[in-house]
Amino acid sequence: MDHIEGYRSLKGLPALAGIADFPSAAGPGLSVDAAVLRLKRLHYASQRLWQTCLARLTSEPLYELKMGFSYHAYLAAEHITLLRERVAEMRHPPLGLDKIPDPALESFFDEILAAPTSRLLLGGLYQVALPALFSAVEAMQRDCNPLAEAPTLRVLRTLHTDLLEMIAWGKESLAVLPAEPEEMPWLHELAAWLDAAGSLDGTGAPSSAPHPRYAANGFRYDRTPQRDERFPDPYNMGVHAEEFLYDPAFPVRDKVLMMLFKRLREIDVPEMMASLLYEMVTATGDEEAGGKKWAFYRDMTRQLWDEARHAMMGEVGFARLGIDWPNFVCVNFTWSKGLNEQLTPRERHAVLWFIEQGLMSKTGKRFEWELGRDSGDAYAELIQDYDWADEVLHARIGRDWYVAGFPDVKTAAEYGSACWDKVVADWEQWRNDGLTRHFNWWPGLYREACRLRGEEPDPEIERYSVSYAETRADLRRIAASG
Repeated sequence: MDHIEGYRSLKGLPALAGIADFPSAAGPGLSVDAAVLRLKRLHYASQRLWQTCLARLTSEPLYELKMGFSYHAYLAAEHITLLRERVAEMRHPPLGLDKIPDPALESFFDEILAAPTSRLLLGGLYQVALPALFSAVEAMQRDCNPLAEAPTLRVLRTLHTDLLEMIAWGKESLAVLPAEPEEMPWLHELAAWLDAAGSLDGTGAPSSAPHPRYAANGFRYDRTPQRDERFPDPYNMGVHAEEFLYDPAFPVRDKVLMMLFKRLREIDVPEMMASLLYEMVTATGDEEAGGKKWAFYRDMTRQLWDEARHAMMGEVGFARLGIDWPNFVCVNFTWSKGLNEQLTPRERHAVLWFIEQGLMSKTGKRFEWELGRDSGDAYAELIQDYDWADEVLHARIGRDWYVAGFPDVKTAAEYGSACWDKVVADWEQWRNDGLTRHFNWWPGLYREACRLRGEEPDPEIERYSVSYAETRADLRRIAASG
């Protein structure tokens, strides 16, 4: 090592491709087996974080937390993919990534999954689990030889950057949610579970484990969507946005309002997809639900995140126009609720694909992009441009993971249509039970937009009222037209 200090590259050019200097590259590092053991622990932690985001997304009432869980499920899925690929490169097929590295680590994540409130869930994830994962990543970055382990370090840099962002979001969220009496004792118990596992990466000395608190009775999954107070009438199906968009009698500028509603309404897709994915990945002994390859879960989690982005695009669109959407728009959850409660995971996937492929028709995503372009609203054109691009990706995902299971596209479409026929949306009964007023909220939204423009409403546009429930057959025709 004494000689390496004086070693110089030719003409002072950056040595070793710029990834390290000679002394650090000549220093110690983890063996392949030691590195793989750590990577497998990082993989397990990332997988449990991914599953927890999926498990709690649907039943989480707060819209902002739903969106955060959607994003972090996607990031965790990307981390899982990188870690799986790196382990596979290091003389370790079969990977053995389905094995639980330590019972105490399993109990640690079980406790977080079973946390009874949003505040406690956030505390477990963003005050304990993610910081522990971040520390494990930093420790491995320090311990790896920068030259020998350059591929691993590149993976770790991605995790490092994303985890910082995730932890910061959690910290900001916790700052505005009221603390709970059991919070601090439980967080200390979580730290004790990590100690019992020899730390998250397994480099510490294991200690005695505490007693389970919330996981003692197991976790009961809730697939029923929940919404916060900004969604006071989630059963309302009184406005059929598609009917308005496809009617040439209405001005393009006003159709943008309905498009923004359509985008915001896509909050129900992550609610449904999270249940589909969580139930599939946790299925045991059910060939219909389980047994999917990891690439399926990665692709579907990307689609889930895209749909959450679309909802936020609609939210931003209303904010940009100065419209406080909760005062004017009823965003229903009847689609996600119906699919989650009435269909199996495979049937939900069939309905998702059936609708998605219909969006690729001439009355689908290109039409909405053209509408945004013709409206003169640059933001509407932009979001529809990306919404269209995302849906093309989703159509490919559907071909790869849904259609491939059928003899042909026609059979796949027939099954998707039959599954959608199973879903009962009894809005009249919901109204009779007092769950919804099922009122036409469009006139209020339209009048507010006119007020902000300084214009008088057009009575013909203001009077628009076509119920979703009354035109479901037409919507099915549109979805099937591709």
